[in-house]
Amino acid sequence: MKNTSRPCLKTALAHVLRSARKLQRLTQEDFTLVSSRTYLSSLERGLKSPTIDKLEEISSVLGTTPAALLLAAEIMCSDSHPDDVKKSVLDQALRLSSRQ
Repeated sequence: MKNTSRPCLKTALAHVLRSARKLQRLTQEDFTLVSSRTYLSSLERGLKSPTIDKLEEISSVLGTTPAALLLAAEIMCSDSHPDDVKKSVLDQALRLSSRQ
């Protein structure tokens, strides 16, 4: 799935959401407090993109963070080694937050 185009990120995030849910042994119905099953299904199939607020709600049910989900998707889309992607994203985040 490695590709540097941004449509890859949408597809990769869909895969990450589904994989994370299955890894936690959760069903789509387990997300009913934050999302409908239909909406979650459309996210997992890459038909829709979540808002930041929705990604935060979904990640809390998954026991992770929105950043971790996005980083996992970014790693899937990159031709670089996962450690290099992680370091690059962290360096950019620190620069953007002015907390170096």
